[in-house]
This record gives sequence, C-alpha cells and structure tokens, in this order.
Amino acid sequence: MHPFAYVAPKTVDEAVAVLEKHGDRARPIAGGTDLLVQARGGRWDLDAVVDIKTIPELVSIDNGSDGLTFGAGVPCYQLYENPELSSEYPGIMDAASLIGGIQIQSRAGLGGNLCNATPSGDGICPLIVHYATCVIAGPSGRRELPVEDFCTGPGQNALGSGEMLVSLKLPKPGSGFGAAYERFIPRNEMDIAVAGVAASVDLDSSGNIAKARVALASVGPTPILAEAAGGELAGKSADDESAIAAAGAAAAAAASPISDMRGTIEQRRHLVEVLTKRMVSKAIERARS
Repeated sequence: MHPFAYVAPKTVDEAVAVLEKHGDRARPIAGGTDLLVQARGGRWDLDAVVDIKTIPELVSIDNGSDGLTFGAGVPCYQLYENPELSSEYPGIMDAASLIGGIQIQSRAGLGGNLCNATPSGDGICPLIVHYATCVIAGPSGRRELPVEDFCTGPGQNALGSGEMLVSLKLPKPGSGFGAAYERFIPRNEMDIAVAGVAASVDLDSSGNIAKARVALASVGPTPILAEAAGGELAGKSADDESAIAAAGAAAAAAASPISDMRGTIEQRRHLVEVLTKRMVSKAIERARS
C-alpha cells in the first residue's frame, strides 16, 4: 500500500481544504472498516487520509424538537444504546445493530456506510424511509441532498471533488410513525444481504396509512426507493392485508437484481416481496405502540 499522510483536522473547513488539495488521492476516514481494506486492495492510491472523528461536529448527536441530526463519524453503538433514539427512530436502530459485530459497531457508523455506497449497505434504506437528508460540505460551501439521491452507482456517490458528508438530518417522527428493516443473509459467516427491505408508515388518527415508504437493498446497482410500493399503502387502512400484499408485489417489481454466488434473480424478487410485507406489518405494529 502506498504511504500516505494522516491528517487530523479540527474543523470541517480544514478537512475540506485537504480533500480539495489532494483530489482523488485523499479520502475521509471515520471507522476505517471499509477504507483501509479497499486501500490495501489497490482501489485507491492515497496521499492523505483525513480523520473526521477529530472534528466535533462530525461526532455529535442532537435530538431536538425538529428532529435528529448526527455527525457522519458517529459510531453505530452511540445510536442504538440511546433509549430515546431507539424509541423514536426504530428503523435506524435495526440497521445500526446489524452492521458487523460489536467491535465494528464501536468504530463504524451510518455515515461511512452511506458514503461507501454499496448496494447491500444495511444503513442506507432505513435512512431513506426515515426521510433523511445529507448535509454536505465542500469548497463552494454547504448543500443538502436526500439520502435516496446520494448513491449514484456501486461504490459511487454524489460527492464532488473536495466534498465530504458532514451529517445526516432526520425529521421528528409523529406519534403514528413506525419503521423497520430486515435483510436476508445466506449464513452468519457471510454477512452481506442477499436482499434487504426497509419500510415506514405514518398512521393518522383513524388508523389509516397517511403515507408510507419502502426501500430495497442489494437488488439493484443502488438502494431503491420503491415509490409504487408506498403508493399502494397510502390512504389504506393499516388492517388492509390486500394493500400490504400489493405493496409487496410492487416492491418486487421495482427490484432490478442480478444472479450471483449469493442468490438468483428469482430468489431475490421473492425475498423482496416477502420482506416488504413483513416490514410493513412490523412498521404498523411499531406505529401503533
């Protein structure tokens, strides 16, 4: 592996300056659980690694009246060990507790999982169904982008030259909100999803689904927001089993999987349909509780 400089900036502006100077030969590091493996594998020839955990804004958590904002460097365990966050953002906690083992979760976070832009990334779809927004900083200042628009291809994201993910913003859930995420893996020793589904619902005072979101992992070149699946649920009773079944079928139709060593196209579509029905039902159960 090519020798590189380790940079520990104290502010976002300092980090952006280093990233702008080195271009593609510099990368931010949060947990390092993906970056270092990929650097050793020759994906990048780096001159600098920028440690974002030395920047206070990138390791902070703010759960206010308007919603939750957490830095791109916040590790998973700090999310799921917080009782208040676990109650309000259940789909996020499903993902944070799944990414690797406890050793990985003490370093890695949802910010790095998102920036890695792997189609099977467990943290991305739960962020989508929680209506999360990316806060991005770069040489031209700051901008915001919905999470569903962040991944542009396998291992590729919307960050431009010199840009970095600063934080993730999630709106405050209403009293009738529920979300859930589940994946299917072939065995515990191969911890990569064959298919994964996140779902969220907002129930109105009458017990109907005011709006819903379904997002799919590992069944396309990027995580997929299955808008048709959410559309099958909106305006329907939360007890309408036919609407939940229609959402599952619509999600399967939205998937664009491939066959590989972990599963076939047919298997993945079937898994999406089954998982969608299961996650919608679980989201409804959580919304009611």
